[in-house]
Amino acid sequence: MSILNTLTERANNQCELCGSNENLSVYEVPPAEANSDKCILVCSTCSSQLETPESIDVNHWRCLNDSMWSQVPAVQVVSWRMLKKLASMGETWAQDQLDMMYMEDEVRQWAEMSLADDSREPTLDSNGTPLQAGDNVVLIKDLDVKGGGFTAKRGTAVRGISLSDNPLHIEGRVNGQRIVIIAAYVKKS
Repeated sequence: MSILNTLTERANNQCELCGSNENLSVYEVPPAEANSDKCILVCSTCSSQLETPESIDVNHWRCLNDSMWSQVPAVQVVSWRMLKKLASMGETWAQDQLDMMYMEDEVRQWAEMSLADDSREPTLDSNGTPLQAGDNVVLIKDLDVKGGGFTAKRGTAVRGISLSDNPLHIEGRVNGQRIVIIAAYVKKS
């Protein structure tokens, strides 16, 4: 039996996310091998929004209120990932659903694999070297610390930096104060 036939039978010929029964296709849940346990049956609306996240229609995804309780691990993974994305967009209802959602440990690990594969822009120092959380850096120019009342001098070591959501900024302690530093003004030591 083909994957499509297996999924159609499992899902009762409906999208496993929103319940639609039009234009159904197989969606491989990344990272996926082509088998029915790692795939779900989705409609064209869900499929297009899963493939191009910038086209998300928030109201369409309220269907996750039901699909997140599916007994199928692949459906749980897609529901969790989509709720996580919606919550990051400021949708409080999605965060509420995430807080209620239960998954077995191995299913949660599969869902979180997408976070590790985050295609976020790297934070680079003045030489173009990628920075990681916990790295030590040195300031390459004097920086006036707004609100701190001091100047962070060139050559000052900043140990154990943190990365911020903005790839152009890092955070670190200088003179006992935690400050935000423009990554282009440091070099990795």
